[in-house]
Amino acid sequence: MYRFDSITLASSSPRRRELLRQIGVDHGVQAADIDEHRLADETAWAYVQRLAAHKAQVVWAQNSARPVLAADTAVALNGQLFAKPADRTEGLAMLRALSGQTHRVLTAIALCSQEGLACALSESEVTFRALSADEQVRYWQTGEPLGKAGGYAIQGLAASFITRLVGSYSGVMGLPLAETTQLLTAAGVRMWNQESPR
Repeated sequence: MYRFDSITLASSSPRRRELLRQIGVDHGVQAADIDEHRLADETAWAYVQRLAAHKAQVVWAQNSARPVLAADTAVALNGQLFAKPADRTEGLAMLRALSGQTHRVLTAIALCSQEGLACALSESEVTFRALSADEQVRYWQTGEPLGKAGGYAIQGLAASFITRLVGSYSGVMGLPLAETTQLLTAAGVRMWNQESPR
């Protein structure tokens, strides 16, 4: 039934590792080093799907001993795409824009295996309460927004900002588990492994 006991995760994200452990997927890590700049006129939806697929393909080309799983997450609001903030100015601008608004969180996943490339997309809606300027600054100073799409972490301190979520909590974290499970199961990857690394 199972053809693979483990996979390679093409990401160094501790959140994605935590989510794979949650569903008992043994995995190693080999982060993909790719250019993450957005192409001209590229939609947020196309952007995350392109990057997830490219990450999976790059790592698969380097090591095809087992399936390679990759993901990419971005926040979209009124036609703007918010990836990871480059600095304090950008991070605070993101928090100002998200304050009191409903935005979309898009996470694409891609799995490369001997059968080829399989992809899926998770889309969720997240609503923030209004944030004061002081809250925004203090949140940035915690260091949590660094390396997070949209400049916040739903599983961290920013949980206190969120009044409504429609969609996938794990997708907002960075790895939608329902879609991930479907791709891994189709590829014959063992899951719910009680000996998965903790």
